[in-house]
Amino acid sequence: MATLLALAAAALWGAGDFLGGLTTRRLPVLAVLLWSQLVGLAGLAVWVAIAGDDAPGWVGVLAGAGAGAAGVIGLACLYRGMAIGAMGVVAPISATSPVIALAVDVARGRAPGGLQWLGIVLALGGIVLLSRERSERRAPLAAGVGLALVAALGFGLFVVFLGAAADESASWAAAIARGTAVVAVAVAVVLTRTSVTTPARLLPAILGVGVFDTSANALISVATTRGEIGIVAVLSALYPVMTIVLARLLLHERLDSGRRAGGVLALAGAALVAAG
Repeated sequence: MATLLALAAAALWGAGDFLGGLTTRRLPVLAVLLWSQLVGLAGLAVWVAIAGDDAPGWVGVLAGAGAGAAGVIGLACLYRGMAIGAMGVVAPISATSPVIALAVDVARGRAPGGLQWLGIVLALGGIVLLSRERSERRAPLAAGVGLALVAALGFGLFVVFLGAAADESASWAAAIARGTAVVAVAVAVVLTRTSVTTPARLLPAILGVGVFDTSANALISVATTRGEIGIVAVLSALYPVMTIVLARLLLHERLDSGRRAGGVLALAGAALVAAG
């Protein structure tokens, strides 16, 4: 059951990221984030009400807020990166985020195992292959690579902060994180005077982003109670596979052999880091 839930979550995350990146090619990233995050917040509010957990203390609130800020920055960079670059390049790089959690463990005096060191090497090698620009423009990096790296940092910090907040209540941690993200995006919209008016034809896609993302979070929460967390982490880290497949089938993206190898290495490295 844990395996099926984790794989389903990975598929939902990947589909949500594909829709987010695709919609951001037509709308400002802040507009996509605002509406999709609001959809997710509504769903998480229902979860909090059903769970009936006590509200967390200040430590849990601050950790949840940190998770929300890091997560929304990661999503903004991921969506923008996929809007200006190839999804097959940006998505696998963003999946190297488990390295951040590993770095936090190292800072706390927890030495990584051999499997994790191998994962780091593979992930870094994959990033190098994915990042190289082979066009005639002679640009040093492929479009969207820098944003993908920031997305990986944001997603990694999201997991670290959310884990700390979830020690008091998983439902409240997720809701506080999402609420913080909504507030941060709303403030950014006001400060930048970004129009969030959305054509009716794009509303289903934005709704899909919010529904897929929130549903995946809920499935992962349940999966961790049904099986080993390491296995769940490994399987859920496969979300870029869905993004890449959708980009290939619907957008006809083509990657050369070097970048295909880089994508495989980056995903394998992320999985080994999570498994270790």
